[in-house]
Amino acid sequence: MIKINAESQYPVSETLFVFALDSEAGKAFDGKNKLVTGIGKVNAAIELTREIHSRKPKLIVNLGSAGSKNFNKGEVVCCTKFIQRDMDVRGLGFSLYETPLSGIPPVLEYGLQMSGLEQGICGSGDSFEMNHSETDYNIVDMEAYPLALIAKKENIPFLCLKYISDDAGSDAADDWSVQVHLASEAFRKLLFTESTSLHEG
Repeated sequence: MIKINAESQYPVSETLFVFALDSEAGKAFDGKNKLVTGIGKVNAAIELTREIHSRKPKLIVNLGSAGSKNFNKGEVVCCTKFIQRDMDVRGLGFSLYETPLSGIPPVLEYGLQMSGLEQGICGSGDSFEMNHSETDYNIVDMEAYPLALIAKKENIPFLCLKYISDDAGSDAADDWSVQVHLASEAFRKLLFTESTSLHEG
């Protein structure tokens, strides 16, 4: 079982682990229900939608690397709020980050809170941010928003854990290439006990 908090735990066999890149999963998720979507919001949306209808998971867990100026490199943060940071239709009178005529607020709130982890607000967009200065979100990635939105629309519990690989600043690219390989081990320690790994597969 994956124990998320005092109220929520799910069988590993009915959990879908979603990554953008195989390097973020490493070897720690071999033998699990693993989905590698590719980079970006469109790829993430297509692949998760397809997988939901074939696997019908009881829990979706998005795991991946992210940048942040508010959290330390190597820290794992639980995201329960999501912003589509490249959605800007203010020229037509809509709020920043609001998808016009969707009925979805600019900040999407959906996801389980994992005990013992800090909470973050994740800004997803189709760019690798290297001069992060926004204050509406404190974590930067490229896939989490559509994953959270699809999970909500499909009424599937969602857990989003981000491994902070860089500070979304000028050195972000160099930091990311080194730190991304450490993410899978950090996630494994958080999610699986030895008995989980041995008996649930």
